[in-house]
Amino acid sequence: MSLNPRLVKESFSVVEPMADQATAYFYGRLFAENPYLRGMFPPAMDVQRDRLFSALTRIVWSLDSPDSLAAFLGQLGRDHRKYGVLAEHYTAVGNALLATIRRFAADVWNHEIEAAWVSAYTAAANLMIESAECDSGVSPAWWLAEVIDHEQRHRDIAVLTLRPTQRLPYTPGQYINVQTARWPRVWRTFSIANAPRPDNTIRLHVRSVPGGWVSTTLTRHTRIGDTLLLGPPMGTMAPRERSLRDVLCVAGGTGLAPLKAIIEFIVASGRRPNIHLLYGARSAEELYDLPDLIRMESSFPWLRVLPVVSDQLSYDGMRGCLPEVTQRFHSWAEHDVYVCGPPSMVNETVRRLQIDGVPLSRIHRDIVQGER
Repeated sequence: MSLNPRLVKESFSVVEPMADQATAYFYGRLFAENPYLRGMFPPAMDVQRDRLFSALTRIVWSLDSPDSLAAFLGQLGRDHRKYGVLAEHYTAVGNALLATIRRFAADVWNHEIEAAWVSAYTAAANLMIESAECDSGVSPAWWLAEVIDHEQRHRDIAVLTLRPTQRLPYTPGQYINVQTARWPRVWRTFSIANAPRPDNTIRLHVRSVPGGWVSTTLTRHTRIGDTLLLGPPMGTMAPRERSLRDVLCVAGGTGLAPLKAIIEFIVASGRRPNIHLLYGARSAEELYDLPDLIRMESSFPWLRVLPVVSDQLSYDGMRGCLPEVTQRFHSWAEHDVYVCGPPSMVNETVRRLQIDGVPLSRIHRDIVQGER
């Protein structure tokens, strides 16, 4: 059965405007037909629904890019081990997914489209299963990590230092899923804020948000000596190891975390590109990591840190919104660019950089991880 990306994309575009209804139907169908699976999911399903549709969207629109799709599905398969997902579970998920697409794309549905979806899902599931099976022989499904430091940098922002009990291999720019003892089966993603270290410790920058179960626990109720569960590292916003270009990093809020890891990696590599870091927040007090960035700047003359504040009129430094601030400088067209922060800020920054001549292939982006 051959893969037909066009038919999958065309039918999925009919479903996309009804994402909320479709994901609710999918999980209702899945749990009705397989009640035993409900215990593998968190009590509240709102974030899980968003994650499902986000992953499905990425898979569908990447069907024409087999290499990047395989990398993403491989990470997804390894990550699903922490939920206890087994190969036989993919059949139940596939049946519920096919029923969902058939229902919400009923106006265009036919046997050819159904065959295309079956083919696409089978290929994706096989990649995830194979990746999980290969990983099971070399890595744990999750890592235990002890909190060895907890710094309250702002009333809503904390910096945690963790020591995993086993080596946690990752590349700068990646993120991990975190589970706390207070909220079993509830996993939230946070970016790793440092390049790999000899002592295997990692740092997380966490902002608590209203209603954020895990983020609030990490910022306000976590203490030194507590233990967390960590999922396998994910994400592809890695630094270009062989690139000789200068670098622009645009960080909004705790979106600084993966960009700081990338900068640390570049500094340690021995390369000497010019690095500009535009680090933005709403107020000066939310520039929670500025003292450490200034220390990095003083020890690496090729790094220039430019703090930017958007909402505090009394701030005597650079003021404005990050997307607009990027346009106050010379062209970034010859730079490698890394952007991370809230979705609207990332999207607008990427749009303006493209208008100013930065090729999309040189723009590496990520959305702030964690609870939003």
